[in-house]
Amino acid sequence: MKNTILSIVTFALVLVSCNQKNKESEVSNPETTGTSSELYACPMHPEVTGKKGAECPECGMELTEKVTQMPKMEKNNPIATAVKTENTAVTTKTIAESSFTINEIVSSYLKLKNALVKDDSKGAANAGKALYATFNKVNSNTILDKKLKNKYNDIVAEAKEHVKHIGDNAGKMDHQREYFALLSKDMNDLIKTFGTDQKLYQAYCPMYNEGKNGYWISETKEIRNPYFGSEMLNCGRIVETVK
Repeated sequence: MKNTILSIVTFALVLVSCNQKNKESEVSNPETTGTSSELYACPMHPEVTGKKGAECPECGMELTEKVTQMPKMEKNNPIATAVKTENTAVTTKTIAESSFTINEIVSSYLKLKNALVKDDSKGAANAGKALYATFNKVNSNTILDKKLKNKYNDIVAEAKEHVKHIGDNAGKMDHQREYFALLSKDMNDLIKTFGTDQKLYQAYCPMYNEGKNGYWISETKEIRNPYFGSEMLNCGRIVETVK
């Protein structure tokens, strides 16, 4: 009988000891939970968050910017509410101050494209000059990521050379269309890198320049060919959505 009681007491002590060790293990290893809950944001789209290294659905860049998370506080705590509100305001302000958009560039490009669709060489030249001025107006210093800023400046440097040919050659439609093809590649690169608020499409004409570079950006799925105008207005097809 004594042996039975002793065995029961020993088993109870062992069970209590094991439970205590498990609790100590959970307390002493908080890093695992903390690490798995860390969030990272896209350099260009701070509102997009997820695991480090994941791909941003907006621009394809990796999520590399660590998101600072506020410590948990009691629900309905007025101090916690005030801190949360202030933090949200600061975040919104930061995003607004660092925002960068190519919407105005895209709008100027589309005006140029539509002038070529209408076989309007003079209108295309004026639109080309306006686009050149827009390139000079947009401030790339608001691009916080150095690599993206350098990429933007490289693309725009080429685009300005191409659009200058269009602006300086009113009356020479073939010359304007030749450089419009080069400009359209630059625009496609800009849109895919920085995005736009407008839904856009990349269209392609296999008849232009033996199918080598007959691409352009369009605001509509309806084909209006800027390389042939009224001669072959509906020649081409939509290749992809580029937004």
